[in-house]
Amino acid sequence: MTPWDWIDISNCIFSVIACVFLTVCYVASLYVWRSRENRDHPTTIKKRFFSVFVMMMLAPLFTYYFLNEQIDREEMYVKMGLREEGFVQALILPLSLTIILFLGPLSMQLFSGAWRIYIEPMYWISCWQDLVWVRNHIMAPLSEEWVFRACMMPLLLQCLKPMSAVFIGPLLFGIAHFHHVFEQIKAGYEMKTALIVSTFQFTYTSMFGAYSSYLFLRSGHFIAPLMAHIFCNHMGFPNFADVTLFPPIERFIIICNYLLGFSLWCYLLNPMTSPDLYDNKIQFAT
Repeated sequence: MTPWDWIDISNCIFSVIACVFLTVCYVASLYVWRSRENRDHPTTIKKRFFSVFVMMMLAPLFTYYFLNEQIDREEMYVKMGLREEGFVQALILPLSLTIILFLGPLSMQLFSGAWRIYIEPMYWISCWQDLVWVRNHIMAPLSEEWVFRACMMPLLLQCLKPMSAVFIGPLLFGIAHFHHVFEQIKAGYEMKTALIVSTFQFTYTSMFGAYSSYLFLRSGHFIAPLMAHIFCNHMGFPNFADVTLFPPIERFIIICNYLLGFSLWCYLLNPMTSPDLYDNKIQFAT
């Protein structure tokens, strides 16, 4: 092994350590405030908004410092997915792809009439006045995608193969959600129940993190995973048990749409995320 190989290994180790450190800091920033209130209390939410805002300001410094190659600020922003070329496509196509995946749950909203709430202006006004909604739909996706995708992925991609980074990076994203076990215990859940719920949450957040990382990798845009994240947070994890509440014909259509949505998503995943569609010429976009 040559001295240059040792340098590459060392740089890779530092890149991974930087990502782990960012993960720890992101989670720790949520708990720096001493409070007896739960996570949904307005005071807790406001304090955590400030914490993650600070993390969003600090995270790019880690990216800039631990990038091996000497690049200027503009090049770093491009690697972080902040660029003009292909922006409109990145805004629309990944979101459309994610909507297709949720064809089943959207069918349930259609049959139940829940979709009508979206055309009520007061619904949107009340949402923006609800700090829990703003946290779940705006601040959480924005801060998580910025830290875990825009700031971490360039570091991982400089020493890992693209698809390895797509699946390894999201493990940190999933682990970052494991802190909810403490909040569930604080809310009165038994340890066993809290661990089961948190393990399930770790699993699906890691899976979404891989999807989000793939969108970032292929499109070369920060906005692509951000829009998918906002939509997924809005829809939530599909409640398959609710399908049984619908009449037989509607139930059959819903099940078919679940299968159709997943099949179309699998079929369209590569074509709709082709780097050529987004004018993505970043080196790791393969």
